[in-house]
Amino acid sequence: MYQQLNLSFNQSHIYQINAKPFLKWAGGKGQLLEDLNKRLPPKILKEEKIVRYIEPFVGGGAFFFFLRSNYYIKEAILIDINKELIVGYKVVQNDVEKLISRLEKIESKFLKLSQEERKDFFYNVRKKYNEQKKYFNYEQYDSSWIERASYLIFLNKTCFNGLFRVNSKGEFNVPFGKYTNPTICDTLNLLEANKALKNTKIICADFEESKKYVEKNTFIYLDPPYRPLNSTSYFTSYSENGFDEKDQIRLAQFFRDVDKMGAFLMLSNSDPKVVDEKDNFFDKLYSGFNIERVNAKRTINRDSTKRGTINELIIRNYH
Repeated sequence: MYQQLNLSFNQSHIYQINAKPFLKWAGGKGQLLEDLNKRLPPKILKEEKIVRYIEPFVGGGAFFFFLRSNYYIKEAILIDINKELIVGYKVVQNDVEKLISRLEKIESKFLKLSQEERKDFFYNVRKKYNEQKKYFNYEQYDSSWIERASYLIFLNKTCFNGLFRVNSKGEFNVPFGKYTNPTICDTLNLLEANKALKNTKIICADFEESKKYVEKNTFIYLDPPYRPLNSTSYFTSYSENGFDEKDQIRLAQFFRDVDKMGAFLMLSNSDPKVVDEKDNFFDKLYSGFNIERVNAKRTINRDSTKRGTINELIIRNYH
């Protein structure tokens, strides 16, 4: 569990929360939390409160859940372009008890099966999940969202390496993972995540949508899909839309635009200098801002020998 800090700001208004991500997500910030926390705006560190927090690439939400567990956040706005992810967040926010009930039944059934039967069960759910996508209504929240969220969490907890990856058709295509005793229904954490999502607006949209919610002194954390370190980098498909260098350039312009609006911005990304000292892609894009290189452990890679400590970037518009 994340370390709880001593909060002094208006204790009666602080939710007693100890939440962590309910999904494993590529690029998750669990290994960078200490570095990110140390680099929060000075006023937030001093007062231990955030009036408005925006995260335009929420992903698994490691930093959001850390902040909710350690700081008072008056209002949070979470945005991601991945529709499946947003389904999961909204169900945890609105119908966590029903979700838990479904997951408990799935877990009970799954764990009683042999390894071969589990494999068949997994691929049947994956097939159903992908077929459902063709007619699923992502605009209108109803009870079908609970079923879809339960499939998402089940697949995430039982697939290979806990990845979420889709093909060009937007179909989930990660193979079965051979786990002995996977926790499919983490009841306590789902309840904590539900508490963390109070007073939170959840939106499925491109990151630029967040501009309309920015006010002076808003704190924004940007964790986009990382720029691949080389042409053979393994994981890039967070959604069927992808995120290429043009999007990275568009994001840098967004960073500059929102900086002028008086917001505090923190961004993380891969460091291209890890493989090419002459690659100044981000140094040029974010020239004039505070660029730091920190050690981070990469955990999602098909080749275990390539999982290790490398530099990543933390870029801020403040000191």
